[in-house]
Amino acid sequence: MSGLVGMVLSLLLSVGGLETGASAPSSTTARPLAGRVVVIDPGHQLGNHHYPRQINRPVPAGGFDKPCNTTGTATNGGYPEATFAWKVAERLRTRLERLGARVVMTRTTNRQDRWGPCIDERGRRGNKQRADAKISVHGDGSYTAGAHGFHVIAPTDRRPWTHDIYRSSKRLALDTRRELRARGFSVANYIAGGDGLDFRSDLGTLNLSNIPTVMLEAGNMRNAGDARRMTRASGQRAYATALTRAVRRFLD
Repeated sequence: MSGLVGMVLSLLLSVGGLETGASAPSSTTARPLAGRVVVIDPGHQLGNHHYPRQINRPVPAGGFDKPCNTTGTATNGGYPEATFAWKVAERLRTRLERLGARVVMTRTTNRQDRWGPCIDERGRRGNKQRADAKISVHGDGSYTAGAHGFHVIAPTDRRPWTHDIYRSSKRLALDTRRELRARGFSVANYIAGGDGLDFRSDLGTLNLSNIPTVMLEAGNMRNAGDARRMTRASGQRAYATALTRAVRRFLD
C-alpha cells in the first residue's frame, strides 16, 4: 500500500513539474518588465475643440512658449486623432502591465467634455517617478498628395533641456521604428530623410522630459490606406504590439 501511495505522489509531482530537480518559471521570465515604469501619452483629448481658450493659452515648452494643446487631426471621414491615440494607448497599457510594468498615462479619459492636459504637463509626466521610457502616440494630418506612413520623432541635443536624454531617446526611436517595420508598417514618404525618423527641438513633450521619450506619428490620417488601418481594431492592435516590443527591446 505504501508503495502505491509513493507512486501516486511521484506521478502528481511529475505532472505538476515540481519533481526534485525541476525548476519553476522565474518571475523575471513571466514578468520581464517588473519594476519598470513606462509613460504613455495619448495625444490631444477628444473635447479639446470645445475649449479654445484653455488649449490656446501659452505654456512653457522648453525655453519658449507654445499653445497648451491643439485639437488634433482626423480622417476624411471624421475619425479623431485623439480617439485613435487613446485606443492604441489602452491596448499598449494592457500589454505592458501584463509584462509587469507600471504604466503612467498622461490622460485617463477620451471625452468630449474634457480638455488637455497641456504639453508642459505631458512633457514632465514621469520625471518625478523616474520612469524608464515615454511614448507619445499621435496621427498626422498631411494633405500632401500620396503622403502616407509613420515616422518617429526624437529630441535633438539641446542644452540644458534634452542633452541628458537625446541619446537614449534616439535608441528608443530606432527600436520603435524597427518593431513597426517588423509589423508591416511603412515609413513615411513625406518626411525629410525618408528613413522614418525625425529629430526636433520645438516640441514641449520632448523638451520638458527628463526620461527617454519619443513621439510616434503612426500614419497620415488623411491618407485612405493609413486611415483604414488606424481606425480598425486589428490595426490598433498591431500598433500596440509593435510598441510593446519596442519598449521591451529598449529596456532589455
